[in-house]
Amino acid sequence: MRDATAALPMRCEGRFAQGGMAVCLAEPDARITIGEAETRADETGEFVLGFDRDAPAEESIRLVVPDGRVFTGRLPITPRRFDVSRIDGLPPSQVDQFTKEQLARIEASTARKERGDRSRAALHAFRDRFARPLAARRTSPFGAQRILNGVPARPHYGVDLAAPVGTPIVAPADGVVALADSDLYFEGAMIVLDHGQGFLSKYLHVSRIDVEAGSRVRRGQTIGAVGSRGRSTGPHLCWRLKWRDRNLDPELWLADGAGAVAEKEPR
Repeated sequence: MRDATAALPMRCEGRFAQGGMAVCLAEPDARITIGEAETRADETGEFVLGFDRDAPAEESIRLVVPDGRVFTGRLPITPRRFDVSRIDGLPPSQVDQFTKEQLARIEASTARKERGDRSRAALHAFRDRFARPLAARRTSPFGAQRILNGVPARPHYGVDLAAPVGTPIVAPADGVVALADSDLYFEGAMIVLDHGQGFLSKYLHVSRIDVEAGSRVRRGQTIGAVGSRGRSTGPHLCWRLKWRDRNLDPELWLADGAGAVAEKEPR
């Protein structure tokens, strides 16, 4: 086993930062463990890595190639600043309190979402930077968080794009529909696309779903329309990216230059 700081037999292109992702190349069928997340290089040697909003300053990585050799190292993760606001003095009724019926629906919604999150499509659509799902003004960035009565609320894991109800939403890249559900408690109606190896993009609060679970979609194809269903204060698209249990920033993987970065090597 090599020293933890030795170079790994892999190359990556992307952003090693909180909310970032990278596409890497190693020996085909190599097994990779990063932190608690596991993945495997496909027949071309490609695999995806994602870094959560709250990723630590370094993540351990372990790579096992098919002949049994094991390599380990550390990936430095660049920290980011996220918007944080405090709201104190709220009555308890304005902080999450759910009835038994609501909790039952939340549990059922969560089970269906988890099934979608387990998708692992045999695609390579993650290779290319994404297009935007619609041209719209951003109203809330990835990672923003509120502290309600001194208690941190769940961070905002998407990018909010304001647009009128009915505005078409297009696929930012090729994919397979991992979930198309119109009855989720928080999201209202949501579409999830798998762009390969469980690299997922999500579209929340939609007013219309134009695709079916299991169907193949192409970059630029209309998949639904902007809405305001579920827990929403007005018409908008909440656009998210996810890899395993890690929430990623969609704006760091755009083709138009937003979030574009140079190649980076792990150490």
